[in-house]
Amino acid sequence: TDWLKAHLEEPVIIEDLASRCGMSVSGFHQHFKEITQLSPLQYQKSLRLMKARQLIQLGEAQVSQIAMQVGYESPSQFSREYKRLFGVNPSSELNV
Repeated sequence: TDWLKAHLEEPVIIEDLASRCGMSVSGFHQHFKEITQLSPLQYQKSLRLMKARQLIQLGEAQVSQIAMQVGYESPSQFSREYKRLFGVNPSSELNV
């Protein structure tokens, strides 16, 4: 989890994470889910969206810039996932 937090904007390669932990991919998935209740990709998505929400509420950048900053390649995908998690469009939370 620490690596994911420190490398928020990077793509996750499960094989690399498992190797860093000295585990098989299946063992890593099982252990990770026991600890976080989420898969590594779900956990990363959650971290990205929470960080994005903080940045949006600061109002120091446009939503599309924030989406890219936290690792999304598509602003529309970011907006869909943001709304799914928080129940509002990211632009509605801008402090302008």
